[in-house]
Amino acid sequence: MRFRNLFLLLTAFLLLGIACKPKNTAKEKEEKNMLKEKVVSDTTDTATQLVTETIKAHGGELYDKAHYAFTFRDKRYTFKNNRGRYTYSVKSKKDGKAIQDQLTDGKLTRTIDEVETQLSNKDIAKYSEALNSVIYFATLPHKLGDFAVNKTHEGVTTINGKTYEILGITFQQEGGGKDFDDKFHYWINKENKTIDYLAYSYSTNEGGVRFRAAYNPRTVTGIRFQDYINYRAPIGTPLKDLPALYEAGSLEELSRIVTEDIVSLKEE
Repeated sequence: MRFRNLFLLLTAFLLLGIACKPKNTAKEKEEKNMLKEKVVSDTTDTATQLVTETIKAHGGELYDKAHYAFTFRDKRYTFKNNRGRYTYSVKSKKDGKAIQDQLTDGKLTRTIDEVETQLSNKDIAKYSEALNSVIYFATLPHKLGDFAVNKTHEGVTTINGKTYEILGITFQQEGGGKDFDDKFHYWINKENKTIDYLAYSYSTNEGGVRFRAAYNPRTVTGIRFQDYINYRAPIGTPLKDLPALYEAGSLEELSRIVTEDIVSLKEE
């Protein structure tokens, strides 16, 4: 009887330990999830503050009502912002005909020799994306404050002896555009909060990795514009590795992103 009671007692302790273990495991998981959420929240808050400071350094509230024209690769672009609304346009010539695309709050129209032309849904998407892309890069970092932008702080590094904070950018599918799955890194000058370098990876058209170094910065009626040397890196290269490759001269120069003849059209 004594051995039987001892056996029952040991069995009870064993079952009690088994019963308690899942509770401890669940608690540990909960604590780990809370810690992870806190880390994500902290880096998001830091990144959001960094975006705010960077936008301010490049033009700040002036972007909200900005109205400019500029030339890029022999095409004349304009953008006019009105708080949350906008109108973008591009004029070019082809086969002696004057072509203008105008994108107003997401709706594209095309005219050829001032006559509106019907476009397929595929062409509407293509021309809208092309116009959006040029204005996006010309007005960086203005659009980094949009609701569809996911921001993370990726740490601090040095490039050519200067200190930079690394801003990671991805996009939500809703409102993030056709290439919402592109990934970006921006290297923000820690001293003056300007974008001196940026990089991105994309998956369309077989994919690619690009790194851009800013040069020729100038301020036109309060807003900073700058040109970029555009480099190509092997597909799959992590964005965080690009500054070291750039310093080592291991990146291939692909093109120059040059914005010319910038004028403010805003009425005083």
